[in-house]
Amino acid sequence: MDAAGLTEFELHRPRLFALAYRMLGSAGEAEDAVQETYLRWETGRRAEIRSAEAWLTTVLVNICRTWLDSARARRETYVGPWLPEPVRTAHGELGPLESAEQREMVSLAFLTLMERLTPAERAVFVLREAFGYAHREIADMLDLTEANSQQLYRRAAIRVREDRPRFDPTPAHARELLDKFLVAATSGDIAALEQLFAADIVSVADGGTRINAARRAVVGATRVARYLVHLFNHDLAQAPGLAIDIENVNGAPAFVVRAAGTVISVVGVDFAADRVAALYLVVNPDKLAYFAGAERAAL
Repeated sequence: MDAAGLTEFELHRPRLFALAYRMLGSAGEAEDAVQETYLRWETGRRAEIRSAEAWLTTVLVNICRTWLDSARARRETYVGPWLPEPVRTAHGELGPLESAEQREMVSLAFLTLMERLTPAERAVFVLREAFGYAHREIADMLDLTEANSQQLYRRAAIRVREDRPRFDPTPAHARELLDKFLVAATSGDIAALEQLFAADIVSVADGGTRINAARRAVVGATRVARYLVHLFNHDLAQAPGLAIDIENVNGAPAFVVRAAGTVISVVGVDFAADRVAALYLVVNPDKLAYFAGAERAAL
């Protein structure tokens, strides 16, 4: 490709990745979708393209829609719960996350909820909610009518936001809660953990076929507290060179667990009414590959 074409594409790459990740919930697949978009850009008739942003966005979103159909089939046979791949966000890796709404849309909790949507619903919702495209523009990209785009958006918003209590603590307050959580978990203080948890807290672990993790969600403050105390003081305690840090992941503080410098788990935390409402434990090494790779690249 000529230098001008490559430079133009690279200007759009960060936004394309952020869009593909919100569409797919997989950082690795998002990278692949961006690369496929680049290949089409490279071989396309760029002299006839009036807006590179619109063209690239249209190509990318439709690639993601196609891939979501096959991804849904794979996830139906996935061993245990399926969770999105975590992405570090301390340096704007997923675009601006300045508002509570922007942070919510990349949280592990919200990306998990978006699995409820059809590919078309997800495309419209992400384009409208996260990137601010007008329904007229979305309709052109997805080959829909404007009315159909509006209908898909309303349906998607209801499906992902109904019955979802919102509590967005300040970063400082979230960090304070997680510090207390970590002290209680590592010291085996079940009562202290229960005080931090909502009564109906849910803990979900994704180990796939690689790691032996809970195949069903653990529900309830007492059960989750006991589960975590065993995890932190038995399973993780045996890992060599164990280190547990609190870092910015998917727009919020999360636990990053390392053994001998290698990331072995990322634990996302969802809050409701000033309590921990849900935990998302990603322990499948395949799901941590992008996270670990980005960490090595930053060194």
